[in-house]
Amino acid sequence: MKALKVAVVIGTRPEAVKMVPVVLALKADQRFTPRLIVTGQHRELLDQVLDHFQLSPDVDLDVMQPDQSLADLAVRALSGLDAALAAERPDALLVHGDTSTTLVGALAAFYRRIPVGHVEAGLRTGDLANPFPEEANRRLVAQLAQAHFAPTSQARANLLAEGVAAGRIYVTGNTAIDTLLTLSRRREGAPAKELVLVECHRRENFGEPLAAIFGGLAEVLSARPGLRMVISAHPNPNVQSALSSAFSGLAGVEVIEPPSYPEWIDRLVSATLLVTDSGGAQEEAPALGVPVVLVRRRTERPEAVAAGTVWRIDPTLAEVRRTVETLLTDGRRYREMASAINPYGDGAAAGRVVHGLAHTMGLTKVAPDPYSPLPVGRLPQR
Repeated sequence: MKALKVAVVIGTRPEAVKMVPVVLALKADQRFTPRLIVTGQHRELLDQVLDHFQLSPDVDLDVMQPDQSLADLAVRALSGLDAALAAERPDALLVHGDTSTTLVGALAAFYRRIPVGHVEAGLRTGDLANPFPEEANRRLVAQLAQAHFAPTSQARANLLAEGVAAGRIYVTGNTAIDTLLTLSRRREGAPAKELVLVECHRRENFGEPLAAIFGGLAEVLSARPGLRMVISAHPNPNVQSALSSAFSGLAGVEVIEPPSYPEWIDRLVSATLLVTDSGGAQEEAPALGVPVVLVRRRTERPEAVAAGTVWRIDPTLAEVRRTVETLLTDGRRYREMASAINPYGDGAAAGRVVHGLAHTMGLTKVAPDPYSPLPVGRLPQR
Protein backbone atom coordinates (compact mmCIF):
# COMPACT_ATOMS: atom_id res chain seq x y z
CA MET A 1 0.00 0.00 0.00
CA LYS A 2 1.23 3.48 -0.83
CA ALA A 3 2.35 5.50 2.18
CA LEU A 4 0.02 8.33 3.22
CA LYS A 5 1.48 11.81 2.90
CA VAL A 6 1.13 13.80 6.14
CA ALA A 7 1.77 17.55 6.19
CA VAL A 8 3.12 18.77 9.54
CA VAL A 9 2.67 22.54 9.89
CA ILE A 10 4.66 24.55 12.46
CA GLY A 11 5.54 28.20 12.92
CA THR A 12 7.13 28.79 16.34
CA ARG A 13 9.86 27.28 18.50
CA PRO A 14 7.44 25.64 20.97
CA GLU A 15 5.64 23.98 18.07
CA ALA A 16 8.95 22.74 16.69
CA VAL A 17 10.06 21.36 20.06
CA LYS A 18 6.80 19.44 20.44
CA MET A 19 6.41 18.28 16.84
CA VAL A 20 9.98 17.11 16.19
CA PRO A 21 9.31 13.74 17.87
CA VAL A 22 6.09 13.38 15.85
CA VAL A 23 7.92 14.05 12.57
CA LEU A 24 10.60 11.53 13.54
CA ALA A 25 7.97 8.94 14.52
CA LEU A 26 6.20 9.45 11.17
CA LYS A 27 9.51 9.02 9.34
CA ALA A 28 10.07 5.73 11.18
CA ASP A 29 6.64 4.37 10.20
CA GLN A 30 6.48 3.00 6.65
CA ARG A 31 2.77 3.77 6.47
CA PHE A 32 3.48 7.52 6.37
CA THR A 33 5.56 10.06 4.48
CA PRO A 34 5.80 13.32 6.46
CA ARG A 35 6.19 16.70 4.77
CA LEU A 36 7.34 19.52 7.05
CA ILE A 37 5.80 22.92 6.27
CA VAL A 38 6.95 25.96 8.27
CA THR A 39 5.44 29.43 8.26
CA GLY A 40 8.43 31.02 10.01
CA GLN A 41 6.19 32.81 12.52
CA HIS A 42 9.22 32.81 14.87
CA ARG A 43 12.09 32.79 12.41
CA GLU A 44 15.34 32.52 14.35
CA LEU A 45 13.89 30.65 17.33
CA LEU A 46 12.24 28.09 15.06
CA ASP A 47 15.39 27.53 13.02
CA GLN A 48 17.40 26.84 16.20
CA VAL A 49 15.31 23.78 17.00
CA LEU A 50 15.15 22.39 13.47
CA ASP A 51 18.91 22.81 13.04
CA HIS A 52 19.62 20.97 16.29
CA PHE A 53 17.56 17.96 15.22
CA GLN A 54 18.87 18.15 11.65
CA LEU A 55 15.44 18.67 10.12
CA SER A 56 14.92 20.80 7.03
CA PRO A 57 11.53 22.14 5.95
CA ASP A 58 10.08 20.74 2.75
CA VAL A 59 8.19 24.04 2.37
CA ASP A 60 9.25 27.31 4.02
CA LEU A 61 6.75 30.18 3.71
CA ASP A 62 8.94 32.65 5.68
CA VAL A 63 6.02 34.93 6.61
CA MET A 64 7.76 36.70 9.50
CA GLN A 65 7.88 40.50 9.21
CA PRO A 66 8.85 43.15 11.78
CA ASP A 67 5.98 44.42 13.96
CA GLN A 68 3.42 42.32 12.12
CA SER A 69 -0.15 42.34 13.36
CA LEU A 70 -2.06 39.14 14.01
CA ALA A 71 -4.27 39.89 11.00
CA ASP A 72 -1.29 40.48 8.69
CA LEU A 73 0.32 37.23 9.83
CA ALA A 74 -2.90 35.25 9.37
CA VAL A 75 -3.52 36.60 5.86
CA ARG A 76 0.00 35.87 4.60
CA ALA A 77 0.15 32.46 6.25
CA LEU A 78 -3.26 31.39 4.94
CA SER A 79 -2.39 32.39 1.39
CA GLY A 80 0.97 30.63 1.55
CA LEU A 81 -0.42 27.48 3.15
CA ASP A 82 -3.22 27.22 0.62
CA ALA A 83 -0.70 27.28 -2.22
CA ALA A 84 1.52 24.76 -0.40
CA LEU A 85 -1.34 22.34 0.17
CA ALA A 86 -2.43 22.65 -3.45
CA ALA A 87 1.08 21.65 -4.51
CA GLU A 88 1.71 18.97 -1.87
CA ARG A 89 -1.77 17.39 -1.85
CA PRO A 90 -1.32 15.63 1.52
CA ASP A 91 -3.69 12.93 2.77
CA ALA A 92 -3.78 14.49 6.26
CA LEU A 93 -2.39 17.50 8.11
CA LEU A 94 -1.15 17.88 11.67
CA VAL A 95 -1.03 21.13 13.64
CA HIS A 96 0.05 21.72 17.21
CA GLY A 97 -1.28 23.74 20.09
CA ASP A 98 -2.63 27.25 19.86
CA THR A 99 -0.60 29.63 17.70
CA SER A 100 -1.76 31.67 14.71
CA THR A 101 0.01 29.11 12.51
CA THR A 102 -2.05 26.37 14.17
CA LEU A 103 -5.36 28.04 13.44
CA VAL A 104 -4.46 29.05 9.90
CA GLY A 105 -3.02 25.61 9.13
CA ALA A 106 -6.24 23.91 10.22
CA LEU A 107 -8.33 26.42 8.26
CA ALA A 108 -6.29 26.01 5.08
CA ALA A 109 -6.67 22.22 5.32
CA PHE A 110 -10.40 22.52 5.98
CA TYR A 111 -10.85 24.64 2.86
CA ARG A 112 -9.16 21.89 0.82
CA ARG A 113 -11.07 19.08 2.59
CA ILE A 114 -7.90 17.60 4.09
CA PRO A 115 -8.37 15.78 7.45
CA VAL A 116 -6.82 17.68 10.35
CA GLY A 117 -5.17 16.20 13.43
CA HIS A 118 -4.66 18.54 16.41
CA VAL A 119 -1.73 17.69 18.68
CA GLU A 120 -2.03 19.09 22.25
CA ALA A 121 -5.79 19.44 21.85
CA GLY A 122 -8.29 20.26 24.56
CA LEU A 123 -6.40 22.77 26.71
CA ARG A 124 -8.80 25.40 28.07
CA THR A 125 -8.85 28.31 30.51
CA GLY A 126 -12.51 29.16 29.90
CA ASP A 127 -11.57 32.80 29.21
CA LEU A 128 -11.18 33.94 25.58
CA ALA A 129 -8.98 36.86 26.66
CA ASN A 130 -6.52 34.75 28.67
CA PRO A 131 -4.34 33.75 26.98
CA PHE A 132 -4.96 35.96 23.95
CA PRO A 133 -5.31 34.93 21.16
CA GLU A 134 -4.34 31.36 22.03
CA GLU A 135 -7.53 30.36 23.85
CA ALA A 136 -9.66 31.32 20.83
CA ASN A 137 -7.25 29.52 18.49
CA ARG A 138 -7.60 26.30 20.46
CA ARG A 139 -11.38 26.39 20.46
CA LEU A 140 -11.61 27.18 16.75
CA VAL A 141 -9.21 24.41 15.75
CA ALA A 142 -11.31 21.94 17.75
CA GLN A 143 -14.20 22.69 15.37
CA LEU A 144 -12.05 21.86 12.34
CA ALA A 145 -10.13 18.77 13.48
CA GLN A 146 -11.03 15.15 12.81
CA ALA A 147 -8.51 13.75 15.31
CA HIS A 148 -7.80 15.32 18.69
CA PHE A 149 -4.56 14.29 20.43
CA ALA A 150 -5.19 15.39 24.01
CA PRO A 151 -2.20 15.36 26.37
CA THR A 152 -4.21 14.52 29.52
CA SER A 153 -7.53 13.12 30.67
CA GLN A 154 -8.59 16.64 31.68
CA ALA A 155 -8.01 17.88 28.13
CA ARG A 156 -10.13 14.97 26.90
CA ALA A 157 -12.89 15.93 29.34
CA ASN A 158 -12.82 19.50 28.02
CA LEU A 159 -13.31 18.28 24.46
CA LEU A 160 -16.11 15.92 25.44
CA ALA A 161 -17.88 18.81 27.18
CA GLU A 162 -17.76 20.74 23.90
CA GLY A 163 -19.39 17.89 21.99
CA VAL A 164 -16.36 16.22 20.40
CA ALA A 165 -17.06 12.50 19.86
CA ALA A 166 -15.14 10.24 22.25
CA GLY A 167 -13.88 8.07 19.38
CA ARG A 168 -12.07 11.04 17.85
CA ILE A 169 -10.03 11.83 20.99
CA TYR A 170 -6.73 10.13 21.84
CA VAL A 171 -5.04 10.79 25.20
CA THR A 172 -1.33 10.75 24.38
CA GLY A 173 0.68 12.60 27.00
CA ASN A 174 2.60 15.66 25.86
CA THR A 175 5.22 15.33 23.13
CA ALA A 176 7.33 18.02 24.87
CA ILE A 177 8.41 15.37 27.34
CA ASP A 178 9.54 13.12 24.48
CA THR A 179 11.89 15.84 23.27
CA LEU A 180 13.03 16.80 26.75
CA LEU A 181 14.01 13.27 27.70
CA THR A 182 16.32 13.04 24.69
CA LEU A 183 18.36 15.90 26.16
CA SER A 184 18.31 15.57 29.94
CA ARG A 185 17.13 13.61 32.96
CA ARG A 186 15.38 14.58 36.17
CA ARG A 187 17.74 15.95 38.81
CA GLU A 188 17.70 15.26 42.55
CA GLY A 189 17.55 18.21 44.95
CA ALA A 190 18.19 21.92 44.52
CA PRO A 191 21.41 23.41 43.11
CA ALA A 192 24.03 24.55 45.62
CA LYS A 193 23.79 28.18 44.47
CA GLU A 194 20.50 30.06 44.26
CA LEU A 195 19.51 30.85 40.69
CA VAL A 196 16.10 32.10 39.58
CA LEU A 197 15.43 31.58 35.88
CA VAL A 198 12.85 33.90 34.32
CA GLU A 199 10.91 33.71 31.05
CA CYS A 200 7.92 36.07 30.78
CA HIS A 201 6.59 37.40 27.49
CA ARG A 202 2.87 36.66 27.05
CA ARG A 203 0.84 39.24 25.20
CA GLU A 204 -1.82 39.50 27.93
CA ASN A 205 0.89 40.48 30.46
CA PHE A 206 2.19 43.40 28.39
CA GLY A 207 2.07 46.73 30.21
CA GLU A 208 1.28 46.92 33.93
CA PRO A 209 1.30 43.15 34.65
CA LEU A 210 4.76 42.65 33.16
CA ALA A 211 6.07 45.73 34.99
CA ALA A 212 4.71 44.24 38.23
CA ILE A 213 6.29 40.83 37.58
CA PHE A 214 9.72 42.30 36.92
CA GLY A 215 9.29 44.78 39.78
CA GLY A 216 8.61 41.98 42.25
CA LEU A 217 11.60 40.00 41.01
CA ALA A 218 13.82 43.08 41.27
CA GLU A 219 12.81 43.52 44.93
CA VAL A 220 13.67 39.86 45.67
CA LEU A 221 17.05 40.31 43.99
CA SER A 222 17.79 43.51 45.93
CA ALA A 223 16.98 41.85 49.26
CA ARG A 224 19.08 38.69 48.76
CA PRO A 225 22.81 39.26 48.27
CA GLY A 226 24.33 36.37 46.36
CA LEU A 227 21.13 35.51 44.50
CA ARG A 228 21.54 35.23 40.73
CA MET A 229 18.76 35.84 38.26
CA VAL A 230 18.91 34.90 34.57
CA ILE A 231 16.19 36.39 32.36
CA SER A 232 15.49 35.05 28.88
CA ALA A 233 14.35 38.25 27.18
CA HIS A 234 11.97 38.01 24.25
CA PRO A 235 12.91 40.60 21.58
CA ASN A 236 9.44 42.19 21.72
CA PRO A 237 9.81 45.91 22.67
CA ASN A 238 7.13 45.54 25.36
CA VAL A 239 9.34 43.02 27.17
CA GLN A 240 12.57 44.93 26.64
CA SER A 241 11.11 48.18 27.99
CA ALA A 242 9.73 46.55 31.15
CA LEU A 243 13.06 44.83 31.79
CA SER A 244 15.06 48.03 31.48
CA SER A 245 12.78 49.88 33.88
CA ALA A 246 12.85 47.20 36.58
CA PHE A 247 16.47 46.02 36.60
CA SER A 248 18.49 49.08 35.63
CA GLY A 249 21.56 49.32 37.88
CA LEU A 250 20.90 46.07 39.78
CA ALA A 251 23.69 43.55 40.32
CA GLY A 252 23.18 39.82 40.06
CA VAL A 253 20.94 39.84 37.01
CA GLU A 254 21.90 38.49 33.58
CA VAL A 255 19.63 39.27 30.63
CA ILE A 256 20.12 36.86 27.74
CA GLU A 257 18.63 36.41 24.31
CA PRO A 258 16.32 33.41 24.05
CA PRO A 259 18.75 30.47 24.02
CA SER A 260 18.65 27.44 21.78
CA TYR A 261 16.47 24.64 23.10
CA PRO A 262 19.37 22.49 24.38
CA GLU A 263 20.83 25.58 26.07
CA TRP A 264 17.45 26.33 27.64
CA ILE A 265 17.27 22.83 29.10
CA ASP A 266 20.81 23.24 30.49
CA ARG A 267 19.69 26.50 32.14
CA LEU A 268 16.62 24.80 33.61
CA VAL A 269 18.64 21.97 35.12
CA SER A 270 20.88 24.47 36.92
CA ALA A 271 18.03 26.70 38.17
CA THR A 272 16.61 26.72 41.68
CA LEU A 273 13.21 27.63 40.29
CA LEU A 274 11.55 29.01 37.18
CA VAL A 275 9.33 32.10 37.07
CA THR A 276 7.34 32.16 33.85
CA ASP A 277 4.11 32.95 32.05
CA SER A 278 4.86 30.35 29.38
CA GLY A 279 2.72 27.35 28.55
CA GLY A 280 5.23 24.65 27.65
CA ALA A 281 7.60 25.51 30.50
CA GLN A 282 4.93 24.26 32.92
CA GLU A 283 5.52 20.81 31.46
CA GLU A 284 9.28 20.95 30.88
CA ALA A 285 10.57 22.24 34.22
CA PRO A 286 8.68 19.76 36.44
CA ALA A 287 9.96 16.90 34.30
CA LEU A 288 13.43 17.97 35.48
CA GLY A 289 12.44 18.49 39.14
CA VAL A 290 12.39 22.31 38.93
CA PRO A 291 9.52 24.12 40.74
CA VAL A 292 7.56 26.59 38.60
CA VAL A 293 6.02 29.91 39.64
CA LEU A 294 3.40 30.61 36.97
CA VAL A 295 2.50 34.29 36.72
CA ARG A 296 -0.88 34.26 34.98
CA ARG A 297 -4.45 34.87 36.05
CA ARG A 298 -5.69 31.74 34.27
CA THR A 299 -4.03 28.51 33.23
CA GLU A 300 -5.00 25.93 30.61
CA ARG A 301 -2.84 23.38 32.45
CA PRO A 302 -4.61 22.80 35.79
CA GLU A 303 -3.07 19.32 36.02
CA ALA A 304 0.26 20.89 36.98
CA VAL A 305 -1.31 22.94 39.77
CA ALA A 306 -3.13 19.84 41.04
CA ALA A 307 0.04 17.76 40.97
CA GLY A 308 1.93 20.42 42.93
CA THR A 309 4.61 21.06 40.31
CA VAL A 310 3.33 24.57 39.51
CA TRP A 311 2.38 27.42 41.85
CA ARG A 312 0.04 29.78 39.96
CA ILE A 313 -0.15 33.41 41.09
CA ASP A 314 -1.60 36.64 39.74
CA PRO A 315 0.85 39.03 38.02
CA THR A 316 1.18 41.53 40.88
CA LEU A 317 4.36 42.83 42.45
CA ALA A 318 3.42 41.66 45.96
CA GLU A 319 2.43 38.14 44.84
CA VAL A 320 5.60 37.67 42.81
CA ARG A 321 7.84 38.85 45.64
CA ARG A 322 6.04 36.78 48.31
CA THR A 323 5.95 33.54 46.31
CA VAL A 324 9.55 33.63 45.11
CA GLU A 325 10.81 34.49 48.60
CA THR A 326 8.78 31.61 50.06
CA LEU A 327 10.32 29.06 47.71
CA LEU A 328 13.81 30.39 48.41
CA THR A 329 13.37 30.20 52.20
CA ASP A 330 10.83 27.42 52.92
CA GLY A 331 12.71 24.17 52.37
CA ARG A 332 9.71 21.94 52.98
CA ARG A 333 7.52 23.72 50.41
CA TYR A 334 10.37 23.71 47.91
CA ARG A 335 11.01 19.98 48.30
CA GLU A 336 7.31 19.17 47.92
CA MET A 337 7.20 20.95 44.57
CA ALA A 338 10.56 19.65 43.34
CA SER A 339 9.68 16.03 44.09
CA ALA A 340 6.08 16.07 42.80
CA ILE A 341 5.30 13.82 39.83
CA ASN A 342 4.94 15.61 36.50
CA PRO A 343 1.50 14.70 35.05
CA TYR A 344 2.32 15.45 31.42
CA GLY A 345 4.12 12.56 29.87
CA ASP A 346 6.35 9.51 29.82
CA GLY A 347 8.34 10.09 26.63
CA ALA A 348 6.08 7.97 24.43
CA ALA A 349 3.51 10.56 23.33
CA ALA A 350 4.68 10.83 19.71
CA GLY A 351 4.14 7.10 19.22
CA ARG A 352 0.59 7.42 20.50
CA VAL A 353 -0.05 10.36 18.13
CA VAL A 354 1.11 8.35 15.12
CA HIS A 355 -0.89 5.32 16.26
CA GLY A 356 -3.95 7.54 16.70
CA LEU A 357 -3.48 9.05 13.26
CA ALA A 358 -3.28 5.55 11.75
CA HIS A 359 -6.53 4.71 13.53
CA THR A 360 -8.22 7.87 12.24
CA MET A 361 -7.08 7.20 8.68
CA GLY A 362 -8.32 3.59 8.76
CA LEU A 363 -4.89 1.96 8.75
CA THR A 364 -5.60 0.06 11.97
CA LYS A 365 -8.71 -0.90 13.88
CA VAL A 366 -6.97 -0.70 17.24
CA ALA A 367 -6.74 2.67 19.00
CA PRO A 368 -3.69 3.46 21.15
CA ASP A 369 -3.95 2.87 24.89
CA PRO A 370 -4.55 6.25 26.60
CA TYR A 371 -2.00 8.00 28.78
CA SER A 372 -3.76 9.02 32.00
CA PRO A 373 -1.55 9.45 35.07
CA LEU A 374 -3.82 11.88 36.94
CA PRO A 375 -7.55 11.29 37.55
CA VAL A 376 -9.77 14.19 36.48
CA GLY A 377 -11.46 14.18 39.88
CA ARG A 378 -8.28 15.40 41.57
CA LEU A 379 -8.10 18.59 39.54
CA PRO A 380 -8.81 21.93 41.25
CA GLN A 381 -11.55 24.32 40.20
CA ARG A 382 -10.14 27.03 37.94
